Amino acid sequence: MYNIIKILIITSVITLLAACSSSNAGRYSMRHDSAPLRKPTVLEMQDAVVTDVIKSASAGRPYEVRGKRYTPMLDETGYIAEGIASWYGRKFHNHHTSNGEVYNMFAMTAAHKTLPLPSFARVTNLENGKSAIVRINDRGPFHDNRLIDLSYSAAYKLGYHLQGTARVKVEAITLASSAPRLSYIQVAAGSTLSNIEALAFKLRQQYHLPTNIVAKDNMYRLRLGPIKNADEAQNVLKQLKQNQFQNAFLLYSE
Repeated sequence: MYNIIKILIITSVITLLAACSSSNAGRYSMRHDSAPLRKPTVLEMQDAVVTDVIKSASAGRPYEVRGKRYTPMLDETGYIAEGIASWYGRKFHNHHTSNGEVYNMFAMTAAHKTLPLPSFARVTNLENGKSAIVRINDRGPFHDNRLIDLSYSAAYKLGYHLQGTARVKVEAITLASSAPRLSYIQVAAGSTLSNIEALAFKLRQQYHLPTNIVAKDNMYRLRLGPIKNADEAQNVLKQLKQNQFQNAFLLYSE
């Protein structure tokens, strides 16, 4: 009987120590951040779509991190800044962001210390001219020399995922400041993403225009654009129809 009681006590102590060790591990299971085990797909690197959003009241309150106080903006209209961008990946993947969304390192999102949550911004890599539109849904990075923290997909699109940081320009985007009506050309649709991505790469090389892949109802629709000039859109459409894409047609942004 004594031996049984002794075994139960030892087991309880071991369980308690394991629980304490687990709690001391912190919020994240990884100590250091790292890149994912695969590169983002073309679909995962498409720009975030600017929409009319309701700002998070809780994420709009002043807050303090590491002894420094931050006051979020109430209105991002006209915000432009230049600074250093970093990125965050596997360590934070599937954890909640500051406005309650779940962080996805393959989504086009970013963290900023004071822009409203959520909001949208165009981030341009000043070293190579590449840009991406991201949804701001998190706070950070909390380093004095960092302006914005991008998701891995966004950093990959901007071409600095290997070196870790880059000098960028950040421009807030609202529906009121969005570009005027733009033209798109839907070229093809299919159920195999790899085939659509291969076609997208070919068309980008041939027409020197961006491509968009829209996923809906287990189908992937490939669109060429946006094209700002209406005459150019008509000319490209004509070329596509002459080059095996007879079913291509024009679409317009709202």
